[in-house]
Amino acid sequence: GLTWHIKKLIVNPFSSLSLQMHNHRSEHWIIVSGKAYVEIDQKVSYLSQNQSIYIPVRSKHRLSNKEKNPLVIIEIQSGSYLGEDDIIRFEDNYGRKSS
Repeated sequence: GLTWHIKKLIVNPFSSLSLQMHNHRSEHWIIVSGKAYVEIDQKVSYLSQNQSIYIPVRSKHRLSNKEKNPLVIIEIQSGSYLGEDDIIRFEDNYGRKSS
């Protein structure tokens, strides 16, 4: 069946998360504060407070903060499997590799 999980993410000023993809879950991102620069399959969106965006399963996505204030978002994951190992990383500023 479908399960879900809610997470709060904070992205520091001028930082971004890795470009990644999930095989088993889709995600909704809701912006709580700050401005989000979102890439989904090469399509770019700028979102501000109270706006949200949907990341379909198996789409390459990245969340960035290009502003001087922290970016806070709520992430709602839903899918058949929500394990932390369901991440394929394509590029990573921190040198992490997908297993």
